Amino acid sequence: MLQPHKANMLNAAVLIIMGFWGFLAIGMSSFTALIPVVFGALLAFCNPGVQKENKVIAHVAVVLTLLILLAMLGMRLPKALAKGEAGGLFRTIAMIVTSVIALVAFVKSFIDARKNSVN
Repeated sequence: MLQPHKANMLNAAVLIIMGFWGFLAIGMSSFTALIPVVFGALLAFCNPGVQKENKVIAHVAVVLTLLILLAMLGMRLPKALAKGEAGGLFRTIAMIVTSVIALVAFVKSFIDARKNSVN
């Protein structure tokens, strides 16, 4: 399993790359395609704090990750499936997968920290 800061950085990079790709693919006509880019940049900005195991920053990163994941699952994935366009579906699934990986890494880290503080 990836360490939380590595999973967070992977997720941030994928959000930024896929978001820009989507923005370019639709002809730079919809700025909503840049929402993942903004979330990716915010997650990248949080990464030094996540790496230093700052609880507040780690929780901010978790909330941002959860928000973008819910947006991808609730809004973007249904649209990508309806359009049937392979590139959009690929980008959406890539962002969902890395967001899930990051969330799992965070939760596992929180559980491990809790176990270590009890002992």
